[in-house]
Amino acid sequence: MKKYAFIFLVAITILSCKNETKKDTDETTKQEIVSENYPAELAKVFKAHGGIDVWKKAKVLSFNKGEEVHTTDLHTRDIVVNSPNFSLGYQNGKVWLDEEKEGTYKGNPAFYYNLYFYFYAMPFVLADDGITYTKVEDLVFEGVNYPGYKISYASDKGTSPDDNYIIYYNPKSYKMEWLAYTVTFSSKKPSEKYSLIRYNSWESSTGLVLPKAITWYKKDEKGNPTEPARPATEFTLPLLSNAKLADSFYAKPVK
Repeated sequence: MKKYAFIFLVAITILSCKNETKKDTDETTKQEIVSENYPAELAKVFKAHGGIDVWKKAKVLSFNKGEEVHTTDLHTRDIVVNSPNFSLGYQNGKVWLDEEKEGTYKGNPAFYYNLYFYFYAMPFVLADDGITYTKVEDLVFEGVNYPGYKISYASDKGTSPDDNYIIYYNPKSYKMEWLAYTVTFSSKKPSEKYSLIRYNSWESSTGLVLPKAITWYKKDEKGNPTEPARPATEFTLPLLSNAKLADSFYAKPVK
């Protein structure tokens, strides 16, 4: 099991970043990031979080959630989640699970493997291909109106293309403040039942502004937030790298 092998690979990644800096710089200077099809307001949100150019050049994103280390190839979207008692991941369209002891992991690997990647990589994952943007009514909290955009996906995108997201941003700073989302993984049917997360704790790291903690909120009858539904989920040890990890890193361990 890979468990904490990522610590060693991070060291390799850092060294390879130094060796490849000139090469990456030469390549990226020849490329021009083409204007995307997202609304101008969302372009300002991406800029407030470090810029879409930085995101598109990066190859690997990693973070810790408690004892879990979540690592994602940002181009293939291969993922591995390592913890003391289990590892799970996604590679080449297949989800895998490796347990220290059978029955240790109680969840659904196919649902969980990229769940926190999406929450953590906000707002940048909302610039993926195949997205439609629709302006929605403001969300109101403590007297502040937060403008929002609904994000829906093309039918051939992902395992749950009927999932919808709504991003709400601060009208002054343009930083993301709230995320509403639906879950259709089990039902495979569109839903209007939105859960709501507050993003009000950020940290500047590795070129981007990434979430330090997120908090699920209760809502009133109008869908506006009222109070935290549970304690915040915290993230640590952010890493964004322009160096690619070996494909074998995301593969199920061979016993």
